[in-house]
Amino acid sequence: MTNLDIKQKTIAKEVSLSGVGLHTGKSVNMTFKPAPENYGYAFVRIDLEGKPVIEADANYVVTTERGTNLEKNGVNINTSEHVLAALVGLQIDNCIIELDASEPPIMDGSSKYFIEILETAGLIEQEAFVEEYVVKEIISYKDEKTGSEIMILPSEKYELTTMVDFGTNVLGTQNAFINEISEFKKEISDSRTFSFLHEIEMLLDHGLIKGGDLNNAIVYVDKELSPETMDKLRVAFDKDDIAVKPNGILNNLTLNHPNEAARHKLLDVIGDLGLIGTRIRGKIIATKPGHYVNTQFAKKLSKIIKTEKRNKVPVFDLTKKPIKDVNAIMDILPHRPPFLLVDKILELTDSHVVGLKNVSMNEPFFVGHFPGAPVMPGVLIVEAMAQAGGILALSVVPDPENYLTFFLKMNNVKFKKQVIPGDTLIFDLVLDEPMRRGICIMHGKAYVNGILVAEAELMAKIVKTKNL
Repeated sequence: MTNLDIKQKTIAKEVSLSGVGLHTGKSVNMTFKPAPENYGYAFVRIDLEGKPVIEADANYVVTTERGTNLEKNGVNINTSEHVLAALVGLQIDNCIIELDASEPPIMDGSSKYFIEILETAGLIEQEAFVEEYVVKEIISYKDEKTGSEIMILPSEKYELTTMVDFGTNVLGTQNAFINEISEFKKEISDSRTFSFLHEIEMLLDHGLIKGGDLNNAIVYVDKELSPETMDKLRVAFDKDDIAVKPNGILNNLTLNHPNEAARHKLLDVIGDLGLIGTRIRGKIIATKPGHYVNTQFAKKLSKIIKTEKRNKVPVFDLTKKPIKDVNAIMDILPHRPPFLLVDKILELTDSHVVGLKNVSMNEPFFVGHFPGAPVMPGVLIVEAMAQAGGILALSVVPDPENYLTFFLKMNNVKFKKQVIPGDTLIFDLVLDEPMRRGICIMHGKAYVNGILVAEAELMAKIVKTKNL
């Protein structure tokens, strides 16, 4: 749904930082750039011909080994989650991320440096309103093999809890939570990635941690450090003084938080769910989360959101007294029967209008339009929708009777179902953006008995009659 209280945000200027990819070991330059309204997040591979764009979309996830990896038309972005977590955590809605390699820089293994560079760019408010998915019922995904599970429950804000249990003595059960996304920067963003010693050994043996060093990963020692292992680590990380601290981690760094592992898992959840493409109002509870279960849940939730958007049918009380009856409508619109095609206005705000038309057999157009099988002409359905939209457009001026509404453009007009005598048409129109210089852009839908029968994108301009 559109949240009319919050405007979309992007960054005020482009900013860059450099580093190496954790798994590729390749130097990479990354630039965050402002993006237009309703753009979302997208990665751009400027090192490749044509500068291909890979949108941050859950449907582009191809693998989740050692990170969340995207692919579109054969072009890859690897380990996307820490960058996306920073964008979501700062509540940035639109941003372009340019890279000259396949993997963002790992930095210190957290989102801290991405947060810092984005804040130097500054945030600006855009004209369009935020799209937000409001959770109405529990939605969950469980990986039966691992027991990992993510669910989302209704809540008044976006809040998250993670619970991890690795079944080891060195790293047992940990929990982390934030009560709202604005806490991300302070509570979560500096929580670094981590690994177990046996995983580090495997990655080193397979050449899969080329860009890693002991400053961008917490290493939990879950096995005895043999002399052979010590030699491997000294060579890999070019350090002579490798040892195990009393808390069971290598002596490369100090924990930022006692439960840093659980906090980093929460960071990963936020980044992976950033692939859904819309803000969320709900409470996430993630048990033993990982990139696979995170992105499978993101795909499921993304599909549900798209289906609900496509099939969403508003509920209207047709028995309550209308905001405007036909006489009040004629005080505003210049149309008159038989060309006045709106009987009532049921709801009216600065950005939204709901109108009603009762379609009777006495409509004059039925005389000549398929008289043997009466069907309301599609163009008149759109005209009726436009008249309801005219009420919305004129609601912003104190003397609407002195203005006319002229429609400038209609896009993506679709007819889904026939409208016949006896039907009650409900028109639901919402402003896509605030009106500027008398220009009104709105999206309208028409329903009969809870079924979508037509929709269109409309652009209109209101003009004072004395200028005609």
